[in-house]
Amino acid sequence: MKKYLLTYSGLLILLLPTAASAQAPAAMRRMRRAPTSGLDQAAVERGKTVFEAQCSFCHGVNAKGGDSGPDLIRSVTVLDDEKADKIGPVILNGRPGKGMPKFPLKSDQILDIATFLHQKVFDASQRSTYQIGNIVTGNAATGEAYFSQHCANCHSPTGDLKGVGAKYDAATLESRFLMPRVGGFEAMFSNQPPDPRTITHVTVTLANGKTYSGKLDSLDDFTVSLTTDDGDYYTFPRNGDSPKVVVHDPLQAHLDMLVKYTDTDIHNLTAYLVTLK
Repeated sequence: MKKYLLTYSGLLILLLPTAASAQAPAAMRRMRRAPTSGLDQAAVERGKTVFEAQCSFCHGVNAKGGDSGPDLIRSVTVLDDEKADKIGPVILNGRPGKGMPKFPLKSDQILDIATFLHQKVFDASQRSTYQIGNIVTGNAATGEAYFSQHCANCHSPTGDLKGVGAKYDAATLESRFLMPRVGGFEAMFSNQPPDPRTITHVTVTLANGKTYSGKLDSLDDFTVSLTTDDGDYYTFPRNGDSPKVVVHDPLQAHLDMLVKYTDTDIHNLTAYLVTLK
């Protein structure tokens, strides 16, 4: 299966084709929705049918707004509604000043529409509450053999990785070796500073032999910028191989592996890492 690498703002992301989503790394799939809203789902379906027939032309089939009607999922009227007490009068009386006509619907139809809209609001609120299911589907013994061949030069199950299976859950473990720069999914969205062990450094040697070393801030075909340990910031213009630039990336081995992993490798390696209690 083909994999692609995308660099954005210094973050290396592993992209997988949509057609292969069933084979994607386990931490990126096998999701299940959070608990349901508790609303009457039969009423939700009835309300959806009436809404699509009467309201979707202006508000869109998903109630997210259309050419002439606003987004109802973010509507204060809908958010404050209880059993159609706010939605009902709007449907029955319309809003002539805003171009909305009256709809002489029955009370049970209005209640069903309100229930449908409440379900849509609930669905929108659950977008960030997905729960990851069991992702330990690989073979731990095979994962251990893979670790010995590809990872043991830098890591040790009795050294730096001792107890890692007890420290992190399976999803976090998997995301940490797939996204080593940011420390996994959870760390990606936190405000914590990067682990000093993952920071890329650079050494710039000028034509006169003087060198500057420090944290790499940016590098392209035209300039290289760095911050020294003393906090001084330098930017040097580049012209081909001048000045000489040597990058020291402690995670280069991890990044190289991203284009080599198969899904089976990932699953097996995760299954092995969770055993390191």
